[in-house]
Amino acid sequence: MVDVFEEVEEQLRSDRYRTLTLRYLPWVGGGLLVALAISLGVWGYGQYRQGGEEKASLAYAGGLDSLAHGDRDQAYQRFAQAADAPSAGYKALALMQQAGIRMDQQRTADAVSLLDQAAAAAPNPIIGDAARLKSAFALLDTASESDIEARLKPLTSKTTSPYYALAREAVAMAKLKAGRTADALSDFNVLTLLPNAPDSVRQRANAAKNLISSGGAASIAGIVKAALALPPAPMPTPGAIGGVQGPADQGQDQAPQQPQDQAPGGGAAQ
Repeated sequence: MVDVFEEVEEQLRSDRYRTLTLRYLPWVGGGLLVALAISLGVWGYGQYRQGGEEKASLAYAGGLDSLAHGDRDQAYQRFAQAADAPSAGYKALALMQQAGIRMDQQRTADAVSLLDQAAAAAPNPIIGDAARLKSAFALLDTASESDIEARLKPLTSKTTSPYYALAREAVAMAKLKAGRTADALSDFNVLTLLPNAPDSVRQRANAAKNLISSGGAASIAGIVKAALALPPAPMPTPGAIGGVQGPADQGQDQAPQQPQDQAPGGGAAQ
């Protein structure tokens, strides 16, 4: 009799387990399918990103090659391809190269628009600040002092920026052009004493101070134009974007180049 009860109990327990299994199996299976879909999605996005980085790198390298051969139209198109790829770093760098081409063509408004897009797309401050600095120097001869200051505020508000001295110099030039001679003189004094300022920045600051002190107001326009005519600062290298290395990165330093003694003006092949 005991065996019969145990057999019946075992049967009931088996039926209960079967019922629970049938009830919860769809939920468990659905959860596994969701986890699998998420895993495949993450993997697919990674593959997409990697493919996008490689395409951008190839297009960017092609643009540099076209520039080296003097074909600016072809270079502009290749940089446009790099800017369209899903890579924020290459997009910003390619837009800056396009801006350099437009500056060489005396199309300043187009160049500034491209530089603004580059600053917005930049994945890090090194690239973004370089674009902002270039846009400010492109507008130095035409924009108002308040516009120049607003564009460079992200740089002048942090002394650790590698472009801090150049940004302060651009603001001082804008003040000088606007007739704020005393304020400009104060900025030039700071630049001459700034420990991390490039030697050329100190030299230009001293020259501006001497002209102001000697009453050379007529030379103010010349000072600004001389600053605009200086060679451009080095472009950040593709290796600084934090992405996948490609042909554009081969043989280049992986640390972003720091501006040494040049003000950022126009020029495409930088």
